[in-house]
Amino acid sequence: MASNSAPNEFHVFMLIGIMVTFMVATCDGSFFQDFDLTWGDNRAKIFNGGQLLSLSLDKVSGSGFKSKNQYLFGRIDMQLKLVAGNSAGTVTAYYLSSQGPTHDEIDFEFLGNTTGDPYILHTNIFTQGKGNREQQFYLWFDPTRNFHTYSIIWKPQHIIFLVDNTPIRVFKNVESMGVPFPKNQPMRIYSSLWNADDWATRGGLVKTDWSKAPFTAYYRNFKATQFSSSTSNSDSEWQINELDAYGRRRLRWVQKYFMIYNYCNDLKRFPQGVPLECSH
Repeated sequence: MASNSAPNEFHVFMLIGIMVTFMVATCDGSFFQDFDLTWGDNRAKIFNGGQLLSLSLDKVSGSGFKSKNQYLFGRIDMQLKLVAGNSAGTVTAYYLSSQGPTHDEIDFEFLGNTTGDPYILHTNIFTQGKGNREQQFYLWFDPTRNFHTYSIIWKPQHIIFLVDNTPIRVFKNVESMGVPFPKNQPMRIYSSLWNADDWATRGGLVKTDWSKAPFTAYYRNFKATQFSSSTSNSDSEWQINELDAYGRRRLRWVQKYFMIYNYCNDLKRFPQGVPLECSH
């Protein structure tokens, strides 16, 4: 991982504008209320009175859950503590998605690695069934030692990925250039822990060590804030809020020191030219 000299102290991430105009509904209940365990039998568990959820993977099966509610724009926060030790071959996925062949999707995927080597945080965005917008990052901390917050802000103007309130990626709406943007399909929250040792770690060269199973990831402090335009403001200020100056500096810091792959720079993959949104 690249070294850095930037300060790591916690700062509150701010958005320019009056946020009260679009915070209309906040949900931070229990996992029992908000989620269904969808697969993996007893490998997915909710405990501590609904305040903690775990997913496990063994050689027979992984596990997963999904939200009971759907969301069309909002902020989603979840704290995760990832599989510790030798997690090579495993993937912990946490994402928003609609359904069907033209689905939209906003992805966090955590690609495991051998003990002592860093996780890779893989992000992607699908619009109308088409993805291929990958950006990958190392993290500036060990995501297996403590819980950390992974957030998605989804507005009609942009999507922002955040880690511990630090923005790591912004995907802007450039429909004016002919690039589809997810804005019409409500999405559920999904998460799963599964075996992907055919590609997850060093392109599939490192396989899952089943002697270390079960592999377990933990979740807590889910919060969903749904956004809606103010009924008294037709200009809908909430739709155009951008990162403030500090947020932009933090974004540049992450992308300078911790980004390890950006599809917009992959000329071998796109010999006819990178996708249109990369020029914006």
